[in-house]
Amino acid sequence: MKQRKIFGTDGVRGKANVPPITAEVALRLGLSAGHYFRSALGTKRVVIGKDTRRSGYMLENAMTAGFTSVGMNVFLLGPLPTPAIGMLTKSMRADLGVVISASHNPFSDNGIKFFGPDGFKLSDKDETKIEELFNGDLSLISPEAIGRASRITDGLGRYIEAVKTTLAPSFSLEGFKIVIDCANGASYKAAPEVLWELGAEVIEVGNNPNGYNINLNCGSMYPEKASKVVLDKKADLGICLDGDADRVVLIDEKGKQVNGDQLMSLIAHYWMQIGRLRGNGLVATVMSNLGLERYLNSIGLQLHRTLVGDRYVVEAMRSSNYNLGGEQSGHIVMTDFMTTGDGLVAALQFLEILVSRQKPASDLLNQFEPFPQVIKNVICTEDKDFLGQSSTKKVIAASKKRLGKDGRLIVRKSGTEPLIRVMVEHQDAELTEQVAQLICDEIQRCCF
Repeated sequence: MKQRKIFGTDGVRGKANVPPITAEVALRLGLSAGHYFRSALGTKRVVIGKDTRRSGYMLENAMTAGFTSVGMNVFLLGPLPTPAIGMLTKSMRADLGVVISASHNPFSDNGIKFFGPDGFKLSDKDETKIEELFNGDLSLISPEAIGRASRITDGLGRYIEAVKTTLAPSFSLEGFKIVIDCANGASYKAAPEVLWELGAEVIEVGNNPNGYNINLNCGSMYPEKASKVVLDKKADLGICLDGDADRVVLIDEKGKQVNGDQLMSLIAHYWMQIGRLRGNGLVATVMSNLGLERYLNSIGLQLHRTLVGDRYVVEAMRSSNYNLGGEQSGHIVMTDFMTTGDGLVAALQFLEILVSRQKPASDLLNQFEPFPQVIKNVICTEDKDFLGQSSTKKVIAASKKRLGKDGRLIVRKSGTEPLIRVMVEHQDAELTEQVAQLICDEIQRCCF
């Protein structure tokens, strides 16, 4: 497959008004994707959603111009969670869905990701085809065939009802006090409304978007504020979503933050017990803790690992008939309900277990003892193959040998940010820290 220059691990992402996140690129992506899907499917219907970033208006308008200029009819959904766009792409029989969001990144970033007509994110093959068209000559259609653009006002309601149907009609959160942190992002209307309609007392945090405060010291990337509110208000649970609401971090009643590995292990065990789990296990990435893998093995389940990126998790789930997967960062994918990670749905699945078990969250969100794990990021803004340096390779090889069979080492270039990510885990916490720092020092030396 050809090397892609525009698409990363999760669509196109970067700083707003800087290539590739400019109006010009967005317009041309609309042209390219419109050409590809219209010619492939013979139809012409696309839905566009976004988060709460100010730059979303610019990119939304540019993409609309691109799509309509090749005859696609555009339906604008406004700010909605990423999983809502995946769901609505399929339910509205659209040929293509677009999400304008940089997920958990700061407001100054933005991104563009695509869903196919089945509601799932596009494959590498499809993205490569779009990029090939992007770099070629694109023809426009005749004036009478230009597409139309219209705003859809019932997308929010459709999504809220779809989320509630993931639970039994009799399910109730009456008597529960829940803190919800929406990261000033795309879920700011949907998440509190769902919890309230289910009967909970809802305490909102990070729920006043102004275009610039998305993910700013709140949400799943910064759950400390919500943790404090859980303690202060004596809440039963805290739910922290990110800017586009496809990931979640839970906070138990003691204020402890819980990542995706613990949540996946609990849901997998519960689903196995009630006969819902398919695939005899779950799918996670190489970043998930070794403790998760050993816990699953101890209860007769398997962990299937993939490359980093929820898209790769979903592809493995679909090809091997799993219905549960996700990432340590909090993307939890349940294909019985949604086509991509949905932080709110994942939180509701936990609440179902919480209600049925009648135990505090802290008793349930501690399924296994994680291996000591260190994750460090090294900023590398230059487009160089730092990991291909012979000195870096030697340090990594020596570190893997030092960790042996009882540890893991992952060094990779981020597909969404100008970072080299280093993950080390081993039963010896001191050794874990030493190895991680050694590799980071070597990468920094190569960067500067």
